[in-house]
Amino acid sequence: MSLLVISDLTLRIAGRTLLNGASLTIDPGRKVGLVGHNGAGKSTLLAAIAGDIAPDGGEIRLSSRARMARIRQEAPTGHGSLLDTVLAGDTERTALLAEADSATDPMRIADIHERLRAIDAHSAPARAAGILSGLGFDMAAQARPVSDFSGGWRMRVALATALFLNPDLLLLDEPTNHLDLEATLWLEGWLARFAGAALIVSHDRGLLDRAVDAIAHLDRGRLTLTPGGYEEFVRIRTEQALQQARMAERINARRAHMQSFVDRFRAKATKAKQAQARLKALEKLPVIESVVEDAPSQFSFPEPSPLPPPMLTMDRVSVGYGDTTILSNLSLRIDMEDRIALLGANGNGKSTFAKLVAGRLAPQSGTLSHSPRLRVGYFAQHQAEELRPDETPVDHMARALPDATPVAVRAQLARFGLDAARAETVTRDLSGGEKARLLLALATRDAPHLLILDEPTNHLDLDARDALIRALAEFEGAVLLISHDPHLVELVADRLWLVGDGAVRTFEGDMAEYRAWLIERARAATSGGDSARPAPAPRREDRRERAEARKALAPLRRRIRDAEARMAKLAAEQEKVEARLADPTLYEAANSADEVTKLNTRLAALRRDHAAAEEDWLAAETELEEAEAE
Repeated sequence: MSLLVISDLTLRIAGRTLLNGASLTIDPGRKVGLVGHNGAGKSTLLAAIAGDIAPDGGEIRLSSRARMARIRQEAPTGHGSLLDTVLAGDTERTALLAEADSATDPMRIADIHERLRAIDAHSAPARAAGILSGLGFDMAAQARPVSDFSGGWRMRVALATALFLNPDLLLLDEPTNHLDLEATLWLEGWLARFAGAALIVSHDRGLLDRAVDAIAHLDRGRLTLTPGGYEEFVRIRTEQALQQARMAERINARRAHMQSFVDRFRAKATKAKQAQARLKALEKLPVIESVVEDAPSQFSFPEPSPLPPPMLTMDRVSVGYGDTTILSNLSLRIDMEDRIALLGANGNGKSTFAKLVAGRLAPQSGTLSHSPRLRVGYFAQHQAEELRPDETPVDHMARALPDATPVAVRAQLARFGLDAARAETVTRDLSGGEKARLLLALATRDAPHLLILDEPTNHLDLDARDALIRALAEFEGAVLLISHDPHLVELVADRLWLVGDGAVRTFEGDMAEYRAWLIERARAATSGGDSARPAPAPRREDRRERAEARKALAPLRRRIRDAEARMAKLAAEQEKVEARLADPTLYEAANSADEVTKLNTRLAALRRDHAAAEEDWLAAETELEEAEAE
């Protein structure tokens, strides 16, 4: 028997149709990842399943007596301890315990205790503590009031509450957004052991590959279910798109051939019957729609000017807040070609280190030196709170670039996919992903030499994350990255620095080894072994190879960008000439013949130049693909 059945569902928000005839079935115990572009309606669907939104059509049926849990959108508050807050999430247990203290009827008392045994109430504190521990709260933290913690940590408590309820159906909306890699690994393991079903909205490729057994794709109001994780979903969808495109091409070729026959022989008496037969056959040919994909996201970082090494050096630097030192004795160096990822649990000092490098925090001691021409771009999710809700992205960028022309202001926004419509939308109406794009545009407005990205992908969909990875591959400056997304770290970073125990030190492995090290450390801690073992011993590895490869490919990428710019400019001019030639008033002038000749000559030259630019672009693209494949 199915646990959840969604039939022909229609959902509208503010007059906009998000789901239109969508259907989905989830069986008991099945874990399903829900994916789709930002704004497709994923969170709205979860809200409808939870009963917060009434459907505009169709039906949502949850199996009778099935328990459902979801993360609350607002972070919990109050003066109760973390442990008590999680325990209070099980309202049935809380009510039964309260009734047990006041009940006087022996039969009712027996019923209460029987039900408490059935829901395993006696083990609830231990289970809640275990979940909180897995999400990064030690025993001391669990006893502290919720109000002591920041919003991100309180959202972990909301997640802990949902997991603690151990429901038949668990609804999770971006559960890893507020988790570090350690907590994300724990969540993956918990979901693997979880006996219930789950519907998980996530842009975390690792979670979607390791924690689910099917992918539900929400696209243009419909839901399609594909077995397997996200990688398998991409493979199957790509193959389906290719097959559909090939079928459409074959059908269109047959249609064109038949239509040609009809057009040639319709009027000939000897061929009239055949032409009529072909017309009937034409009507019976299926209409195969070409696969319509949304235009892929495109990000583009401005090119920084050259900067001689070293970009930045630290000599025995300590940094912190007030009289509290967070990191000490830092002796490090960052150069133009560096791609560094900071690893470590939340609260260990990664953001503090980023603020030090960005110049937002001054050293408490030691020496920090950098090139006087160094420009730093700093992105952090909390900066979204500093955006002015009544202003548009154009307003924000114009204030950040007071000397820029309106065209330059819009061009910088367009680098990150903020088109004319979104650039004119007030910030309060932008999605989380659109605000992240605006923050990226603001952070890079001065063509920085060093780009500091603190959790840049939290609100970006999978397509936008891929666009960010591609843009960082082409960026010729240095990158300092803080991210819980292993996929992003693996594809961007050449160097891994481990932040913990008040220090920053090199981790000489890759992300797979870091993951293995974390698992081994957690296992050692559980078994009472040495949980503070150092990272693997250094091994010889030439990290500069990837940096040198990027530098070698930079001229090819510049050639591609130059060719694209030439093609765009020539196409625009060609369009103007063609429009002039199509203008009837041109031919009314006395000297129209001369002008028409000149325009046709110019049009021919533009077409030749455009063809040459296109040929150069194709050649450069081919060279780049071959070089990247080596």
